[in-house]
Amino acid sequence: MASKRTTVRDLRRHNRSLLLSKLYFDGPLSRHELSQLTGLSAATVSNVTAELAEERLITEAGQVESDGGRPRVLLRVDPAYGHVAGVDIGETGVKVELFDLAMNRLATVEHPLPSAPDPATAVEQVTSGLREVFATAEIDEQGVLGVGIGVPGTVEQGPRVLVHAPTVGWDAVPLVSLLQEAGVGLPLFVDNGAKTQGQAEMWFGAGRGARHAVIALIGSGVGAAVVTDGTTYRGSTSSAGEWGHTTIAYGGQPCRCGSRGCLEAYVGAGGVLSRYRRARGKDVPGEDEQAQFAALLSAAPKSKTAAKVLDETAGYLGAGIANLINLFNPERIVIGGWAGLALGEQLLPRIREVAGEHALRHPFSQTSIQLGSLGLDAVATGAATLPVADLLAQGATSRVTKPGAPDFDAA
Repeated sequence: MASKRTTVRDLRRHNRSLLLSKLYFDGPLSRHELSQLTGLSAATVSNVTAELAEERLITEAGQVESDGGRPRVLLRVDPAYGHVAGVDIGETGVKVELFDLAMNRLATVEHPLPSAPDPATAVEQVTSGLREVFATAEIDEQGVLGVGIGVPGTVEQGPRVLVHAPTVGWDAVPLVSLLQEAGVGLPLFVDNGAKTQGQAEMWFGAGRGARHAVIALIGSGVGAAVVTDGTTYRGSTSSAGEWGHTTIAYGGQPCRCGSRGCLEAYVGAGGVLSRYRRARGKDVPGEDEQAQFAALLSAAPKSKTAAKVLDETAGYLGAGIANLINLFNPERIVIGGWAGLALGEQLLPRIREVAGEHALRHPFSQTSIQLGSLGLDAVATGAATLPVADLLAQGATSRVTKPGAPDFDAA
């Protein structure tokens, strides 16, 4: 097969993307440092940064002394260039957050969802949340570069973006089309929530600096983002990372997906609470799943039943992490999600111990296991990075809605 010919336009986009990405992740930097770090000539760096500055994508950020001669001007991505929104459609609620281009959080709103929400209800809460954060931050929608959305299921990318989320009853839901029909005219980017959390932790959190990592999400559901050589592995249809539906016990507990013995049925919040209810013979106090989970954790120091359930959970989770180590040989495993963070705060040493007992000795010795650092906002934060990643990849040559420019539809 003949290779694609590289055009001048392709080269220009590559250079813009390279410099913009370097400034975004490592800035502020001088033009001299950009040339050294990227391998581009001083003339190319000067020309491209002049273009980016003229478009208001980058701005000066002070000066630094040079080895003789004039001080060097530092450059950075301009946070005021535009805004991005991140949406976390969870199993119990919708969180919408607004950021500037430097990912400074400007506004947040949360709306509850009923159990197994229908798509129309979720769409209504997303559109309402977007209006609210725009109003709170007092920004015009025309200055928003895009909206990223993390969902509790696999995302089939194509001409029509379809969400498959059997645990909430969604089968091939055309989420982008539904949001556009509801009046959202901004560029929309949709991905699995575990993958958006993974991107957030890799960019800004506990995964930063690692080339090979697994970012685990443990909440009501369980999933993972597998990062190899700095890129999230997606598989042939973008459903890779469904770690929660790998089998941990043949013929074991029924899972919400319809199978049995899935890891999610043992370490997902619902599975853990179900074992606790059976063990104590009565309901767990608390108005919702998160409150009940907190009650279980707080009962452990004085309840042998609660302590046993949590020790079992640490065992299942440690064995599941050992599987990740044996399969992917990551240098780092990061545990996130509201239930994962809560479990890790009390049980991380035991989780590590069990993982070491079940993983191959050498790859385990090369792997660190730690908690995520971005907290409960990681999925929404990661979702907001989706339009940013598109901006960086394109070198800001497309899908940019500048203040004063007309709004447009895109997906």
